[in-house]
Amino acid sequence: MQQSYDVIVIGAGHAGCEAASAAARMGARTLLITMDMNKIAQMSCNPAVGGIAKGQIVREVDALGGFMGIVTDSSALQLRMLNIGKGPAVWSPRAQCDRARFIENWRHTLDHTDNLFIWQDEVTELLTEQPTPTPPTPPTSPTPPTTPTPPTPPTTPTTPHVTGVRTLWGAEFKAPAVVITAGTFLNGLMHIGRKMVPGGRIAEPAATLLTQSLTRHGIRAGRMKTGTPVRIDRRTVDFTMLKEQPGDSRPHFFSYLTERGTTPQLPQLPCWTCETNEAVHARLRSALDDSPLYNGQIKSIGPRYCPSIETKLHVFPERNSHPLFLEPEGHDTNEMYLNGFSSSLPMDTQIDALRQIPAFRNMQVYRPGYAIEYDFFDPTQLKHTLASKLIDGLFMAGQVNGTTGYEEAAGQGLLAGTNAAIYAGARAADTTNHADFTLGRDEAYIGVLIDDLVTKGVDEPYRMFTSRAEYRILLRQDNADERLTPRAYQLGLATQQRYDRWQRKHQAIDEISRLLTDTVISAAVANPLLCRCGTSPLSHSTRAAELVARPQLSLSLIYDVMPTLAEATERIAQANGLSTALTEEATEETEIKIKYNGYIEREMQAADKTRRLENIRIRPDYDYSTLHQLSTEARQKLAAIQPTSIGQAARIPGVSPADINALLVLLGR
Repeated sequence: MQQSYDVIVIGAGHAGCEAASAAARMGARTLLITMDMNKIAQMSCNPAVGGIAKGQIVREVDALGGFMGIVTDSSALQLRMLNIGKGPAVWSPRAQCDRARFIENWRHTLDHTDNLFIWQDEVTELLTEQPTPTPPTPPTSPTPPTTPTPPTPPTTPTTPHVTGVRTLWGAEFKAPAVVITAGTFLNGLMHIGRKMVPGGRIAEPAATLLTQSLTRHGIRAGRMKTGTPVRIDRRTVDFTMLKEQPGDSRPHFFSYLTERGTTPQLPQLPCWTCETNEAVHARLRSALDDSPLYNGQIKSIGPRYCPSIETKLHVFPERNSHPLFLEPEGHDTNEMYLNGFSSSLPMDTQIDALRQIPAFRNMQVYRPGYAIEYDFFDPTQLKHTLASKLIDGLFMAGQVNGTTGYEEAAGQGLLAGTNAAIYAGARAADTTNHADFTLGRDEAYIGVLIDDLVTKGVDEPYRMFTSRAEYRILLRQDNADERLTPRAYQLGLATQQRYDRWQRKHQAIDEISRLLTDTVISAAVANPLLCRCGTSPLSHSTRAAELVARPQLSLSLIYDVMPTLAEATERIAQANGLSTALTEEATEETEIKIKYNGYIEREMQAADKTRRLENIRIRPDYDYSTLHQLSTEARQKLAAIQPTSIGQAARIPGVSPADINALLVLLGR
């Protein structure tokens, strides 16, 4: 059996789903290969999407035309905006999801995507071939007094290129571009106490042959570890001993296409909180000799920011308790997820320890927590397109690049799938002249994520935080469509509907901003409100925008004392065809821009300065060993990473400002 496609995506997790759908939307004939079609977009750990910085990534995926936000909105059991009491740069949406509905909705999305086909199987080998050497060109005949042109010697490119894949069942599929998004399945090994079982997820087999197919080309592989907690039967929990944590009454959705104020499709459910205690800790400590993390059984590194409960006891020995969050897995199931209790201790230890918590004294569990080790590949071997530097046509996304989290995977998948389609189109046209799709650190959290991976590499599973983004006031969750939808539309990722919606909103924001700048409010009208809000009264009239900029005031309060301003805003909304929900979005973004204008301008100036360094390009095959003006460490790091710009070179650990200055001089800048 052999069939031809433009793009093949290996793995149907969160990265694979976004990669396959993006490539198909770009017009590429795409094949998605998965080991189990019933586990597409499985939420292997917490059935939740978003959170600090992760929520921003999902909004960016949506603004680019991806589907994670849409699927989340239609699967949400609880929606919350985190950090709402802080500045808008760190507001982050989060949703607790119905695990089964999430899979169902993603499967429906893929089944109804043109150009996208699915095959259930395990990929065991990446098929490649060496490029054909360029034949020598004959010398030109001299025309006196011109010197004859010498013959051009033949070239022998050494970089192999992808031709397709072979599967466990012997099927061969041909394609010029392949995206690997295998998650934790590559040589996956699960641990519960001293028991070890090969697998990519509980009760699912590992993929044991693909890694070898890649490493024989010189691709460096390593091992990482992650884990998941016990699952509890809600019927055996005493909820009177827990604290209820409800969602937002008027939720913010993830997708820009989901109208704010819309009633969620599923019944909204609370989450619940409690804490461990000394009795829990004592029982856990009694079995640490059987912990794979501490008896030498697990040798790889786990996620620093999502540690197991036994790691918490080790790192924070002074703490008497740790918070736990009991979260629903679905609206019609009794299965619940215990966030904060990831563990690979023996199953009896996990259960005995949890029964020391009053709410869980009589609990029954569906399965214990477990740890899993898996292969990943050093991401510094990738370009910013997530294309391999060692095999043309190979792209990688998700946990195989050393990241952790559904959201980080989805962002990488969308970008890798897009670039795979661009590459395949260029190959079909027999040209190397094509524009890659990349995102800068000042354009998206996805850009920060990918630049960190390919420039700095990873020594532990990478998780996105707002603190990793130096321009986070520019990368807010409310303006992802402004930043990314126009680019997505030009590429063919975003639909006309999405683009038109953004244009109407963008036009309204501009007009509302001008309205607030041009409208003057007298001191007599404004001062009662200012005194009530505890801010300085006016001695003379001022512009409405200047009042909006005050931290104690909001646009809605100003509308209350000046109804004509509210009416004018409504006329703008109606003229631009904005719904009530879209009007709310536009006024919120307008207010944020006015309040934080100084910070926004400062970050834009800083980003412009950095962008100048990004525009100073470096050849990808530059021989740094000859540059003795640089430190030895800088030469080694630059040779290993092969940065494409001075800006990227400056972010490589071990390359000092003095090294960058020397590089600029050597480049004649």
